[in-house]
Amino acid sequence: MSVVDIKIEKFEGPLDLLLHLIDKNKFNIFDIPIVEITEQYMEYLDKLTEADVDKLSDFLVMAATLISIKAKMLLPEPESEETEEDDPRAELVRALIEYKMYKYASLELKDMELDAEKMLYKQETIPDEVKSFKEEVDPAEVIGDTTLAKLNEIFLQIMKRENDKIDPVRSKFGNITKDEIRVEDKMAEIRSSLKGLKSINFRTLLEKERGKMNIIVSFLAVLELIKNGAVAVRQEEIFGDIVLDSLE
Repeated sequence: MSVVDIKIEKFEGPLDLLLHLIDKNKFNIFDIPIVEITEQYMEYLDKLTEADVDKLSDFLVMAATLISIKAKMLLPEPESEETEEDDPRAELVRALIEYKMYKYASLELKDMELDAEKMLYKQETIPDEVKSFKEEVDPAEVIGDTTLAKLNEIFLQIMKRENDKIDPVRSKFGNITKDEIRVEDKMAEIRSSLKGLKSINFRTLLEKERGKMNIIVSFLAVLELIKNGAVAVRQEEIFGDIVLDSLE
């Protein structure tokens, strides 16, 4: 498509048109062939109707600027000139680079706007009963200064002792299976013990169990009782024994 076929609505201003001509002809923006670019620019303006020209004063001002630059560059340089003359195109080049920068930035923002238009936001529809829900028991209040890591440390110590008790010879004999131990049953057992004692030493509770499975289930039962708020944990002093207190 030749320059004369371009419609004015395609360009936002004279700088936009100049950038199009530079890109179309693959000109170096820092070394614009001002004679050639001016001819193409004027050829484009010649094809505008009188009605178009009335609306395009900026385009005409740029045409005058191009002609002025062209005239300066066609004039011979004085032989006695000792200082280097400024390039008449310098101001135009700066304006074109600045315009190009803002144009690309606006295109980037336009892409971001289009991407944002594809996003949908759902209004909050959480039921009031869910919003107002609060845990019946605050684990921090039940456990106090005692950490789950400390409970786990005692559990692992008890498990190690159980492993040390294993007879390396008899352990290879066939296993005698027992009935499955349920966490719920162990919780009931611990609850029953606490009713009479009110407090139980955590280490003692695990040590009295026999077999890995009993120890594991007892440990899980204690954690479940703590979670349900049936049992509180306390430690009277640093490195002291951990005690389970009944809250029921």
